[in-house]
Amino acid sequence: MGQMVSDDKFEEQAASNGGFIKNGREILFQAFNWESNKHNWWSNLEEKVTDLAESGFTSVWLPPPTQSLSREGYLPQNLYCLDSCYGSLHELKLLLHKMNEHNVRAMADVVINHRIGTTQGSNGMYNRYDGIPIPWDEHAVTSCSGGKGNKSTGDNFDGVPNIDHTQQFVRKDIIEWLIWLRKSVGFQDFRFDFTKGYAAKFVKEYIEESKPLFAVGEYWDSCEYSPPDYRLNYNQDSHRQRIINWIDSTGGLCAAFDFTTKGILQEAVKGELWRLRDPEGKPPGLMGWWPSRSVTFIENHDTGSTQGHWPFPSDHIMEGYAYILTHPGIPTVFYDHFYDQGVPLHDEIAKLVKGYALCWHPFAKNKE
Repeated sequence: MGQMVSDDKFEEQAASNGGFIKNGREILFQAFNWESNKHNWWSNLEEKVTDLAESGFTSVWLPPPTQSLSREGYLPQNLYCLDSCYGSLHELKLLLHKMNEHNVRAMADVVINHRIGTTQGSNGMYNRYDGIPIPWDEHAVTSCSGGKGNKSTGDNFDGVPNIDHTQQFVRKDIIEWLIWLRKSVGFQDFRFDFTKGYAAKFVKEYIEESKPLFAVGEYWDSCEYSPPDYRLNYNQDSHRQRIINWIDSTGGLCAAFDFTTKGILQEAVKGELWRLRDPEGKPPGLMGWWPSRSVTFIENHDTGSTQGHWPFPSDHIMEGYAYILTHPGIPTVFYDHFYDQGVPLHDEIAKLVKGYALCWHPFAKNKE
């Protein structure tokens, strides 16, 4: 039996913090893939806002908006510079303005596990941030990633300076930046990248102080497989329990992507439908234990796109959406499936989205 955490105390706290959406259905849209940075992306999305709104999406997850050493945005440097490979700050503001006009919230991809320095520190690593806003020195970087800060509170992201969230001055600067994204730039929701890299209590603090309307974390943990053929185990309770524990440590203020459901579903659609019920007859993923904090999906920019780290079977896409859009949880639709694989698939997914909005909205706010 998993940890069935009651929503009551979390909803009360979330309401007092102005944070977690709890009265109405949520349907998310991931509005980019791994190659989006090669195009004039903010302008491209601006043209799709009307369609996204009419299709019923409530929040659109945008790629990291900050200046970055990688085109994709996941190696941030100057957090206050929003001219990126996806477009200029002006183009981003036009997009956010149009989204606001259509009552579609903008979700910022918040990459705060690591940050690339501008100058070399005492050990020769680029872990000082001279000459740009938030000019940290080496004490803002964890000792296990070459800095003079404390040991990391999570997993290390190799090859780059990992931010030391135990430092009060670091958290103060991050909170100010998050509030700036909310109040000055126009983002309303946050997606926290690589949350295994730092303690969940810091995510809780960031949400409490910056007050996004909705927040979700990427707590990507490996499912359990058995040798010798490393076939996915039927029981993934320990996997979803780890995600539950992470959400619990955020005070229930942050939802999490349901990697458990993705792992099970992409095996089930290949002819193993018996996987879709746990021993108690409930959905076997995070959605079966805490649906109001479970953000379901079948693909994203890491698992699919041109990276393909853990792809969903391409000939079972509609089966995947039929499942997550008719079951508990907060579903997410991936850009590639909605816009890059033809009008018929777009229209079929749109029909399911509208059906979800009509029939399954209680699961977006109440835990069963």
